[in-house]
Amino acid sequence: MYKISIDPDEIEKMPLGSFPGEIHVIEKGGLEFTLAMAYLKRQKIIGFDTETKPVFEPGRHQNHVALLQLSGARKAFLFRINKMGMRSPLCKLLADPKVIKVGAAVHDDIRGLQYHGRFTPAGFVDLQKIVWEYGIKDKSVKKMAAIILGLKISKTQQLSNWEAAVLNDAQKLYAATDAWVCREMLASLQNEPKNPLTPEQMAQNPPQNSFQNSPQHSSQNSPQNSSRNSSQDSSHNDQNNIKER
Repeated sequence: MYKISIDPDEIEKMPLGSFPGEIHVIEKGGLEFTLAMAYLKRQKIIGFDTETKPVFEPGRHQNHVALLQLSGARKAFLFRINKMGMRSPLCKLLADPKVIKVGAAVHDDIRGLQYHGRFTPAGFVDLQKIVWEYGIKDKSVKKMAAIILGLKISKTQQLSNWEAAVLNDAQKLYAATDAWVCREMLASLQNEPKNPLTPEQMAQNPPQNSFQNSPQHSSQNSPQNSSRNSSQDSSHNDQNNIKER
């Protein structure tokens, strides 16, 4: 049974979580790209995320998606979309319903990628839209990871330059971790019974460190629709309002 919410002080006491496997940066087509796609297509579930160079000057248009991160359990691939675009195999993977892609606020990531290449998304799971079914109200990746996995996820690289000529090691680890941790959270949730929030709990500000212990109720009385609408509002439509991750 998961906590409804968690406070930052408790997160700070948790062990730091980071991707434990191989990280591959892909900047162009070729053998490495082909091998990456072959690995990803074999996975049942992959973690999904994107990164965009932030804009700090008021009134300036936001930048387009620069990086697409896709992660299995042991390998993470960072596709530099600003350099290579959305190649056809990538578009086909994101449209494949047989490969589950899991992330947070995926609607905004998908829309950003569709600027670079057309595809009809399929097989996506948005953690922000399903955690309420497990008694969790918090929706940022950092808080969800703390509640579900007991891990602290660093966000220090979120506002770094994702269009840099070369990504540094800290950026690569951050980007891989953000995709991987979404995969790990879904895997953990799938092993737990559902224990949905009540409409009253969804409407309230729950006490910090409180636990969800209400009985399950039917989906007809659930707050799912309002939860979905609110999660889509946590977008990066404006780079000065970074999506809740």
